Amino acid sequence: MSRIGKKPIPLPVGVKFKVQEDGKTVLVEGPKGKVSAMLPGGITLVQKDGTLVAERQNDKQASFHGLARALVFNAVAGVTTGWTKELDIVGIGYRAEMKGKTTVVFTLGFSHPIEFPLPTGIEVAIDPKQTHLTISGIDRQKVGQVAADMRSLRKPDPYKNKGVRYTGEKLKKKVGKTGAK
Repeated sequence: MSRIGKKPIPLPVGVKFKVQEDGKTVLVEGPKGKVSAMLPGGITLVQKDGTLVAERQNDKQASFHGLARALVFNAVAGVTTGWTKELDIVGIGYRAEMKGKTTVVFTLGFSHPIEFPLPTGIEVAIDPKQTHLTISGIDRQKVGQVAADMRSLRKPDPYKNKGVRYTGEKLKKKVGKTGAK
């Protein structure tokens, strides 16, 4: 029994959805733009008094019921409010800066700066100290992937906790070697 799949998706004013002819994708259009979401086979979307409800044909699609609802909900939330991820850069001399509007340049203790090109639909805001990044966009999956790719440039070191981390991420610091006596 899918509890998430049965929850209705509120459809705000100004948001339109259209199921493509093949029945496998949904195009959601709102004030911030357009997002397409995958729709597994056997799942249909029905509009009931201002909300969307994901319905399945039979119990064989039960495993995809909650997934389909979550994908459409993320698309609706993306075109209305958008999605954001925040990263912190920790370390002496570690920083990030914008180069134009499509590239972020990271200085992370390597012998060279790292240029990170941004995909379309993703915006990055960097604070004046150059150690806090806010990644935003309307596609939740793309925002999360860009944040993960930026974090993987220099993952937090378990001994000194230096590197790129998510804001609020709790790290477990390891104890270093003890001196020989």
